Amino acid sequence: MRAGPAIGVFVVIGIAALSAQDRAPHVESIRKVELQADLAFLASDNMRGRLTDTSENALAAEWVKARFERLGLTPGGREQSYFHRYNLITATLGASSSMEVTSAGRTLHPGLRQDFYPERFSPSGRARGQVVFAGFGITAPAQGRDDFAGSVLNDAIVVVFDHEPGERDPASPLDGVVTSEAAVAVRKALAAQARGAAAILFVTDVHNHPGAQSFEAAARAFWPDTPPRIERYVLASLAEQVRIPAAQISPSLAEAITGKSVEDLGRLAEAPGGMKPMPLASAEIEIITAVNRHVVPDRNVLAIVDGGDPKLKDEWVIVCAHYDHDGADGSRIFNGADDNGSGTVALLEIAEAYALAARDGRRPRRSVLFAAWNSEERGLLGAWAFAERPLVARDRIVAVLNMDMLGRNEEVPEGGGTRFRGLDLQTAESNRNAVNVIGTTRSADLKTSVQKANAGIGLELKFRYDNNISNLMRRSDHWPFLQHGIPALWFHTGLHPDYHTIYDRPEKINYEKMERVARLVYQMSWDLAQQGDRPKLNSADGKR
Repeated sequence: MRAGPAIGVFVVIGIAALSAQDRAPHVESIRKVELQADLAFLASDNMRGRLTDTSENALAAEWVKARFERLGLTPGGREQSYFHRYNLITATLGASSSMEVTSAGRTLHPGLRQDFYPERFSPSGRARGQVVFAGFGITAPAQGRDDFAGSVLNDAIVVVFDHEPGERDPASPLDGVVTSEAAVAVRKALAAQARGAAAILFVTDVHNHPGAQSFEAAARAFWPDTPPRIERYVLASLAEQVRIPAAQISPSLAEAITGKSVEDLGRLAEAPGGMKPMPLASAEIEIITAVNRHVVPDRNVLAIVDGGDPKLKDEWVIVCAHYDHDGADGSRIFNGADDNGSGTVALLEIAEAYALAARDGRRPRRSVLFAAWNSEERGLLGAWAFAERPLVARDRIVAVLNMDMLGRNEEVPEGGGTRFRGLDLQTAESNRNAVNVIGTTRSADLKTSVQKANAGIGLELKFRYDNNISNLMRRSDHWPFLQHGIPALWFHTGLHPDYHTIYDRPEKINYEKMERVARLVYQMSWDLAQQGDRPKLNSADGKR
């Protein structure tokens, strides 16, 4: 629903009231008519949903690059390219994966996709060793949790639970009810590997998740006989770090290996601060994983406005959005107008405002990097690729402002299903002037900054989803940067019934509101690029 005329009048008056010194130059160049024209192309049926590793996704990247180039922005990639190239990996299951378990005088041969299956990020490999149970396998000392504290695993086969302790506790030091990055399986594998493990086996924490589906059904869904429409990808630079076999095992197999019930193991694993790894001298495992990796090239699109202050130009403010979406299923096209055509075209408008300012001799003091990430829908993979191996010094990144879904009014209907889990019922009308700003609990400085920038815009800022079981906090491209200690925010006008459906189309966008949100992000980015002090993470978060 479009905003009413009274709000438009307020915005004009508010912007006019800003002093020339405070107001970002050419903010008025960010206009709804241009946003609408760009989105009509990017989210058209011809772009077929811009799915990773399709010709339409590649065309979207070329289009963004051409726009950056036309604005005269400096290329942000290597060797004067606008592209930041990296690789993804897809995986297929080999035929020779096997496992042999010797425990309490018995020898078992668990069946592939019946009692175990390799993880997609697992390499092909073989390991044999004694068994160690290590709770949840989490290493997060800054958050008060380390299940491997003081231990050397000496080529052991480590058994750990999925997920994390206290996952339903808003006061959990592991990011409250948001899934902690340390609880992600590949992070646990790397932590165990660093302590000398020969392999890692994951088991569902059924003491926290009772009534889970049968293991065999889960295994066949994980490694389906027919390739899925949308591939499952892993960031190559992350998967390549994993050198030990990694597999999922059934709860019944975990009990046979450890000689304990999963409920008893759960009580041990929930120990505050982490449990000391428990060797099981009577158990030995040999595991062979056969996983075929297939490399898929991928790319972000990057451009720069160089800062004009000799002392600050080597510091960076990143303004970003992802340009990919969920593709098409025959004639059913997931246009992704709001998610995230809206953020992408706003990025282009903000980049244009900076380019116009630079032509007038008004460069920001700090440099600004405009980033159109790819493969966000596949796991924030473009943003992770940059955050893990940035093209600018990580300690010089001052802040990240991420735009993802700027074009609608949040609407949570009754009976909306699991997509709206954790969100209160609300109407689109109640959010007609609202934007969610996610991440401010990590940085009081950024919260102050966005409130200041909004003084001339007049949006209703909502700070409500940082610690919510919806997991919104970790569901967009600001998250990888927070994990590397960089202050970061996500601007998000909210979920709605058309989210991730074929009805997320350009004609449903609230362009008047989208214009205001884009102007807010531009104003805030300009303020951050101009001010002398850098925003800080709150002390507890700065230790991560």
